[in-house]
Amino acid sequence: MNSFGAGAGLLQRLRPTSRIGVADLLEVARAVLPTLTGPHLRVELVRRTSAGSVVVLEEDERSLHVDLADLADDMTRAGVAPTSEAMAAALDAWVARRPVTDATAAATGVAVLDWADAFRSSVGWRVVVGRGEVALPWTPVPGTPADWVHATRSAATERSATVDLTLRVEGPVALWSHAATPVLATAVLADPDRALARIAAAGLPVEDVHAVVTPHRPLACAGRSVAARLAGETPEVSVTLPWARLPELAWL
Repeated sequence: MNSFGAGAGLLQRLRPTSRIGVADLLEVARAVLPTLTGPHLRVELVRRTSAGSVVVLEEDERSLHVDLADLADDMTRAGVAPTSEAMAAALDAWVARRPVTDATAAATGVAVLDWADAFRSSVGWRVVVGRGEVALPWTPVPGTPADWVHATRSAATERSATVDLTLRVEGPVALWSHAATPVLATAVLADPDRALARIAAAGLPVEDVHAVVTPHRPLACAGRSVAARLAGETPEVSVTLPWARLPELAWL
């Protein structure tokens, strides 16, 4: 999934890509961007006579300034079709993926597990905010008071219990998933005792349970040997965690 709301399939990546023209995108942006503003969100197209146009996003303490020409290049690389409808949808998706503000994270964020490094060797807790069918990460800006960060993370941890997840039992494995936003599957682990109780209620043993975590994918929970076998058989990179380690994981 790219910043414009869709992933380019293999065939699409192999085909010659039609370029998004800056002039065409400018025309669409003039019509679309004013409709995307909100009570705290400023979305504006700033015309510069010598250096081209810039899209400005400002929401509370967060801001983003992107040259329209760079945005057109990014859309071209992402495989966005050079039609008014496709460009309008891409702009809408791009604005929806803007940085998460402190106030939004404090009010609606939930705690999930995400990759802690580019090598996908470890995971940690992260506050995410849902916008449509995507969940976007919140990153405290430098200088954010420590007590604010702690309060936001604590509220997100408590709020994770309200995430509507599906629990499916397949043999000795408990599988947790979210219908629209896969990254939310690990929200259940924010309260390990509650998750363990639900696994027990589903009729599975809860001795020495491990979590097989692949962020942005469904979550698997099973006994140590079964979890190890799952991790070995799954082609995707995963991290297997004993239950006692869950509360000890660092925040990202």
